[in-house]
Amino acid sequence: MNSETICALATPSGGAIGIIRVSGSEAIRCVDTLFRAKTKKKLCEVKGGTFHYGDLLDQQGQLLDEVIVSVYKAPHSYTGEDSIEISCHGSQYILNKTLQALIDVGCRQALPGEYTKRAYLNGKMDLSQAEAVADLIGSANKASHELALSQLKGHFSSELSLLREQLLKITSLLELELDFSDHEELEFANRDELMGLATKIHERIETLARSFETGNAMKNGIPVAIVGKTNVGKSTLLNSLLHEEKAIVSDIHGTTRDVIEDTTIINGIAFRFIDTAGIRNTQDQIEQLGIERAYQKLNEATIILWVIDTLPTQEEVENMLSAAENKKLIVVHNKIDVSSQKISSEDRLIKETVQGIQEAYISAKYQQGIKELEEKIFAAANIPEITENSVIVTSARHYEALIRSDQSILRVIAAMNEDLSGDLISEDLHICLEQLSEITGGQITPNEVLGNIFQHFCIGK
Repeated sequence: MNSETICALATPSGGAIGIIRVSGSEAIRCVDTLFRAKTKKKLCEVKGGTFHYGDLLDQQGQLLDEVIVSVYKAPHSYTGEDSIEISCHGSQYILNKTLQALIDVGCRQALPGEYTKRAYLNGKMDLSQAEAVADLIGSANKASHELALSQLKGHFSSELSLLREQLLKITSLLELELDFSDHEELEFANRDELMGLATKIHERIETLARSFETGNAMKNGIPVAIVGKTNVGKSTLLNSLLHEEKAIVSDIHGTTRDVIEDTTIINGIAFRFIDTAGIRNTQDQIEQLGIERAYQKLNEATIILWVIDTLPTQEEVENMLSAAENKKLIVVHNKIDVSSQKISSEDRLIKETVQGIQEAYISAKYQQGIKELEEKIFAAANIPEITENSVIVTSARHYEALIRSDQSILRVIAAMNEDLSGDLISEDLHICLEQLSEITGGQITPNEVLGNIFQHFCIGK
């Protein structure tokens, strides 16, 4: 653990108030050198969790600002170390001079994520909670905020802790048998009970791993591809859904030649809309590349908006149903302001194939039916109710560790079915435990893993 005392701006520059955070064994001494409390008390003499008003000076004794200093003494601080927070006016000059003064008296500039890294290393939070801090800061919608808050509160960690307890129970019983292997008549672990417990562990790990698809989509935006022929109004629809002029709209066929993406919020959930090149036969090489990308994005999407302005042919319907297999398809009838055509369940073209698929009738140009379409998109996403107690995996690192641990527990189940010896079963149980521990950092975590996790944090956190 690095014992250096660090300092950094903890708030964005340009605001009315700026907060500078100082943490480390010399934090109180360093700030004491520069701070003159109105009560004349030294910070090293005051209690932790107290606030003090006074003057902040540079090393030459020149007044920088009148500030409020918050004192936190180890281990009762965010980092678990002695910490000081200096609240001053948000002038960039004042903030820069204060940081320089702190560096002059023995601090150094904090690295990105170093405060949270120290909190983890000092046992104030586990690794999954530390990662949740970055997710909470970056949350841009209600769902991602609730998921990050749940992880920060330790709900995911509690799930993993329960799984570890169950694995340790199996492991200890099997290893107890190995210790008394010369007494064949003794059986400490009932194989049926252990099999039932291992199966429950597998089912829970599998459920957590499956939640990653939902969690990742909610964190980064549920992908929705807007597809259709040229000039049916896809770009106009994108602009309507985003409530801004994101895409160029023109009556000229093939205007959109590349993929355009942007995110908006519907009922507290982020949706990532992808406008694609119009699908048609063309000799234009650039437009052909755009159409190829349209098909790629269609494969990546969870929901497909098929925009049409005339009744499709049977072949077009079958092609779209094939392309949208295992995805949610919404047929969007655009330009209802100029056409009253609708696909009914009695129509010969779709009676056998399209019946039951969601349809929406809109005029993207005049914003008609957009709200109803948004509700259909939200319903198609089939989002589970999210609260701050929900346990949904959002990290690819966690997902990969869960997959590896599930493979290990499946090997345990297979070994029990084949009645293999306890030492072989124990080996896979230990591997499963290690892989779950990677998520929370319960064991020694390599520096390169920690570096990768914290390098994307903002400075001051």
